[in-house]
Amino acid sequence: MARETAINRLERSPLHLLHRAGQGAAELFQTELGDDDLTPRQYAILLTVAQNEGVSQTQLVELTGIDRSTLADVVRRMLKKGLLQRRRTRDDARAYAVKVTDEGAKVLKAREPLARKVDERILAGLPAQHRDRFLQDLGTIIQALNRLSDKEGTGKSAGTLSPAQRRGN
Repeated sequence: MARETAINRLERSPLHLLHRAGQGAAELFQTELGDDDLTPRQYAILLTVAQNEGVSQTQLVELTGIDRSTLADVVRRMLKKGLLQRRRTRDDARAYAVKVTDEGAKVLKAREPLARKVDERILAGLPAQHRDRFLQDLGTIIQALNRLSDKEGTGKSAGTLSPAQRRGN
């Protein structure tokens, strides 16, 4: 009986359900792209940079919700792949402006239809009349978590966890 109650609680936990949905979406993305080594996180960064030419890495943290150290590591790998380039900003010599390279633009253009297909497959689990509302609700949750994070003074965006939090500490 206690086990059954714990399972029911888990099945109704927003944290657990969002985690499972994220896992499933990432697996679907990787399946759709096959042997491609572009990860969902790299795709998100590439798309965000393409839509915000010259964005700083600090702004990328805010726009993607990826924590600073993870983002810096992923950007370094994408620089090595030739997908991104970065230069020091004119305003702040400590900050980098990130741009998509020609190769990055080709990769993004080639993967965009596959990513759109993944989005469609994810949303296919919902009745058509509920899809826009679902996306709005997810956006509302993210905004509320960002405000909570800002209010608590952590300076992190929703979805970004410290290494201790990722380990469950």
